[in-house]
Amino acid sequence: MRTAKRRTHDKAVVPTLAVCSNCGAMHIYHTVCPECGYYRGKLAIEKLAAKA
Repeated sequence: MRTAKRRTHDKAVVPTLAVCSNCGAMHIYHTVCPECGYYRGKLAIEKLAAKA
């Protein structure tokens, strides 16, 4: 019983997602978009183009 009381707040939480304003992909809040590399409308990481 004591262990159960101590661990009542230990649970998995779903991260909050946002829509990228540049490409429209979903990404986690306060992180750079993994698809295009933009953060808050500015280029943060330059992504290399995929070779065809």
